[in-house]
Amino acid sequence: MKYPELEKLVDIIAVLRSESGCPWDREQTHKTLRPNMLEEAYEAVDAIDDNDIPNLREELGDVLLQVVLHAQIAKDNGEFDIEDVAKELSTKLIHRHPHVFGHEKIDSPEEVLENWDKLKKEEKTYRKSILDGISRAQSALMSAQKISKKAVKVGFEWKSAEDLKECICSEYREFEEAVQSGNADLMEDEMGDILFATVNLARWYKIDAEQALLRANKKFIKRFKKMEEIKTKPLEEYSYDEFNDLWKSAKIELNKQ
Repeated sequence: MKYPELEKLVDIIAVLRSESGCPWDREQTHKTLRPNMLEEAYEAVDAIDDNDIPNLREELGDVLLQVVLHAQIAKDNGEFDIEDVAKELSTKLIHRHPHVFGHEKIDSPEEVLENWDKLKKEEKTYRKSILDGISRAQSALMSAQKISKKAVKVGFEWKSAEDLKECICSEYREFEEAVQSGNADLMEDEMGDILFATVNLARWYKIDAEQALLRANKKFIKRFKKMEEIKTKPLEEYSYDEFNDLWKSAKIELNKQ
């Protein structure tokens, strides 16, 4: 037995789902566990971002728990089991790495990705559009990145970064027109166009828009907490100019650390 703890985990989940097991585990379905799958994945990503290796080990265990639970639910329903999941994944990995498991010669990571996409397209012949297969469950920002990258692969691209920046400026002007009209739906549409064009600008410069926004969020949180720490009166009593000064002071304090 090469991986006894993995087999032990599968057996534990089977017991928990059995008639003599845990009432909570028995009543779970793929849909009821959907939020858990997302939450555990995000917590694992947080551990990666924090370079917290001990916590990453624990969070990966929680992600694995979700995989094994879903596989057990499927087995209980007579659909598939964890072996089927592993077998399908192994087959896919071998097929998409012919430069490792076959005789094809590929020299660079870029060629690997290009060949991966070609083989994936061969596998999924049921997809009619290049934009088919984009997850509807991921964040809108991540979806925008995926849509943009897929469209660019067939040549749908701006001529230059300057053209793309002008496109963003144009979208801002259209948003201002929508604001003047007072049409809430139109304002939302135009704001969406601004965000989508901005995601494309990030892609142009090989910046991960999701990661960039996460960094901005963390930076804002740190600065805001520092403001709360150094304030001299309740924040609700600060004027606009006082908030500006407090924000600048928070930035200076954080730069000293």
